[in-house]
Amino acid sequence: MQNTKLKVLKFGGTSMANASAIKKVCDIVKSDVANKFIVVSAPGKREKADIKVTDLLYEAFEQEKKTGECSKALDKVQKRFEDIIKELNLNLDLSSDFEAIKLEIKNQPSNCYIASRGEYLSAKVFASAIGYEFVDASEIIRFSTCGRFLDLTTKELARRRLKDTKGAVIGGFYGANELGTIWTFSRGGSDVTGSIIAGAMGVCVYENWTDVDGFMAADPRIVDKPDIIEMMTYKELRELSYMGASVLHSDSIFPLRKKDIPIHIRNTFNPKAVGTLIVPTKKFVAGDFKRKARTVTGIAGKKFFIAIFIEKSMMNDEIGFARRVLSCLEKHEISLEQMPAGIDTLTILFDGTFVSDEKLKLLLEDINLECSPDNLIVEKDLALIAVVGHGMSRNKGTAARVCSSLCKADVNIRLLDQGSSELNIIVGIELADFEKAIKALHKEFHKN
Repeated sequence: MQNTKLKVLKFGGTSMANASAIKKVCDIVKSDVANKFIVVSAPGKREKADIKVTDLLYEAFEQEKKTGECSKALDKVQKRFEDIIKELNLNLDLSSDFEAIKLEIKNQPSNCYIASRGEYLSAKVFASAIGYEFVDASEIIRFSTCGRFLDLTTKELARRRLKDTKGAVIGGFYGANELGTIWTFSRGGSDVTGSIIAGAMGVCVYENWTDVDGFMAADPRIVDKPDIIEMMTYKELRELSYMGASVLHSDSIFPLRKKDIPIHIRNTFNPKAVGTLIVPTKKFVAGDFKRKARTVTGIAGKKFFIAIFIEKSMMNDEIGFARRVLSCLEKHEISLEQMPAGIDTLTILFDGTFVSDEKLKLLLEDINLECSPDNLIVEKDLALIAVVGHGMSRNKGTAARVCSSLCKADVNIRLLDQGSSELNIIVGIELADFEKAIKALHKEFHKN
C-alpha cells in the first residue's frame, strides 16, 4: 500500500557539490512536508576541471597501497567538506570521522569502504543542514557475505528504522553485508538506494534530483537541444538506460515496480521545470497515464561491440548448435547482446569494451573446437542504437522510417532487430557512423 503523504528525494553529486547547491536542496526539501526521506550522493564536480569526492577517495586508497600514506588525497576530501560546513555555518565537526577513515585505510579494507565515505559524510552534512536525522545506510541496506543484495532483509530493516522518524537523510550507494563489512552498488548506485527506500516505505513518488531538466530524447552531446521526454514508462526507461542514456541508473526501477511507484526526474537548479515522469508500464498501457502521442520516445546507443559471424552448412538441422556457441561465451564470461540467425548463419554480438585480443582469440578457438564452423568472421568497432517507444506498436512503417532516415544519412545498417514487444528497434552500424545515425533518427522522429 502506498503512503500518499510521503516522498523519497534523491540528490545527485552536482546537487551536493558545494554550499550554494546544498542551500538550493534545502529549499526544495523544505517546500513540501511530504519530503521526509532524503538520499544523497557524494559531492560531485564544482566545475568541469574539478575532481569528484569519490574519485579522490579512490586515489587515497591507491596512495596508501603504493606508498603507505594517504594524506595527500584525503586532505583534499576533508577540505571540501570543511569548506561546505563553514559556508553553511553548521555546528559540525568531522575530524573524528576522517581519523577513523585514515585508520581504516591503513588496515587495508576493500575499496568498497573508502568509496562509500563520500556518501556517508555527505549525508551527515546535509542532515545537519536540514535538521533531519542522519541514518547510516549500513544500518538498513543489507548484502550477503558474497555481495548479493538482500531485498527482503533490507525492506524489514528500513521499515523498522525509518517508520517513526520525522525526517531522515541516508547516504546512497552503499550498505553492509551480514558481517558488518561495507559493500557498495555499482557507480551511480545512489539512484538504486533511493528506489530501495521508496519501495520499502511505500511512498507516493520517488523524486530523483539532478542537474538537467529531464530525460532527453537523445544524447545532448550529439544532438543540439534534444526534446525533453515529459513522460515515459518503466520499460522505456530500462531500454534507454541500458543503451547508454545515463540520467538514471537502469536498475533503479526494480524496487519500485512491485508497488507501481512513479519516478520523477527533476532539476535542482531549475525546480520549476516539468521534468520527466516515469510511470508503471501496465498503468500506462491501461490508460491511467496520458501523454502526447509520439511514435518514438527516445533514442540511445552504445559503442565498441564485437560481432562474430558464424557460417555452417545445414546448421539448422544440427540440434544444440546455438547452445554450444553460447556455452563458449559463458566459459569466457562474455554476455550476449544480440544473436540474429539465418538458415546456415549465426551472428553473436557482444560488448567488446572489456574483451582483450587474447580473450577473443581463445573464444574463437573454442567456437571452432565445439562447433566446427565452415567460416568465422570477426568484426570490431560496431555500435548499437535503440529506437524506443510504445507508439511503435500502433504505427505502421516505423522500421521503414528507421531504415530510410539512416539511408538518407549515408549510414549502412549491419544489423536490424525488432523485439517481439514492439517496444524497440535495434540497429547495428559501424562506429564511425554513430553520431551521424543518432542525429538522423532524432530528426526523423522528434523534429517533424
